[in-house]
Amino acid sequence: MTTAPQLFSQALGNDDKSFLKGVLAVAREAPPAQWEPWLCGPLAMGYLHPARAAWLAQWGGNAFSLDSCRCHWHAFEASEPARSAQLQAVLEQARAQALITGWRNERFSWWERADDSLESPHFLSVERSGFRFLGMLSHAVHINGFTPQGHLWCGRRSLNKATDPGMLDNVTAGGLPTGESVLECALRELEEEAGLTGLSSDALVAAGAIRTSRREAEGWHDEIIHVFNLELCDQRIPKNRDGEVSEFVRLSPAQAVQAIAAAAFTRDAAAALAQGLAAIL
Repeated sequence: MTTAPQLFSQALGNDDKSFLKGVLAVAREAPPAQWEPWLCGPLAMGYLHPARAAWLAQWGGNAFSLDSCRCHWHAFEASEPARSAQLQAVLEQARAQALITGWRNERFSWWERADDSLESPHFLSVERSGFRFLGMLSHAVHINGFTPQGHLWCGRRSLNKATDPGMLDNVTAGGLPTGESVLECALRELEEEAGLTGLSSDALVAAGAIRTSRREAEGWHDEIIHVFNLELCDQRIPKNRDGEVSEFVRLSPAQAVQAIAAAAFTRDAAAALAQGLAAIL
């Protein structure tokens, strides 16, 4: 039986499919040449502009030092709670100086290696808005919602969102908070953002992951997006509950590709759709 994502893919021309492959190819950019990784022992924690590395060394207290524009954090031997508390305090300083906006009072986790299982103990956990500020790798969940006819449900981000206001997104997308599994996050976001309650995890078809990175106004964006495909019956109409989505729109395959080409989609949502389609081929 042909699935809804397959119907969507089959409706695309070769040029459209090549375009979406190109979206995946450029999802991960290299850091600007002058940006340096900041280090905790042997670990590269993230990428910083030299001025921000100097700020971190200045406001991080005795635990931080600067060496040739590269910031070193001397906390490798500390416990996870001590590391987390220390870095959280630095982020509070940045917030007090209005260097961080969109503070969420929600924590993300950081692991020692990008390929670590998310079930393993994390290296630290701090305020999510600090991840771009410090150029650290975060994790997110994105769900491509398809109709039985092979069309795509997309959410339009609220104009009040701190990032990408008013842009088209996947039917559900959200950062992975500390203490939550990828599936738990996906099901919660489906309820909160799209009002889709009572879904079983079996309805979510894993479609791999894509890493996206680029320079943003807040700093260096680096994220692994865990992608799922979801088919919604005609009676399942997404409806936002948490105020983060202003409306849901239903797009044909051609309309979706045109919207991505016109930069109406967030870059991460475009990459998640491209990954979701690549996984079914």
